[in-house]
Amino acid sequence: MKPTAKSLTLLGAVLIVTAPLTIGTARADEHEEARRLREAGDILPLEEVIARVRAEHPGRIIETELESEGGRYVYEIEVLEESGEVTEFKIDARSGERIRYEDRDRDWRTRSEDRED
Repeated sequence: MKPTAKSLTLLGAVLIVTAPLTIGTARADEHEEARRLREAGDILPLEEVIARVRAEHPGRIIETELESEGGRYVYEIEVLEESGEVTEFKIDARSGERIRYEDRDRDWRTRSEDRED
């Protein structure tokens, strides 16, 4: 193997070994940030938001995320509905209000678009 190929192979091996450590650290930082925001009263507890979603859409929660979008925090919650459809909800993390949702058969919809049906 040429020296450059050896260097690239070694670099690749190092990245493969250290990538999970970096991802784990990033997730730990995200959890710490979410805890801090919740304790400061900047966001609602995830459990409370999930309870609100389940009240309208019973099903299995398959994924949750806390994102920062447009200067506010948003919970993204995916629900496997009893019908077998997956619906993703975007919930304002401070107020608990549903911002919009998407199912696999439609594009993103807002609460006002729901009322038009």
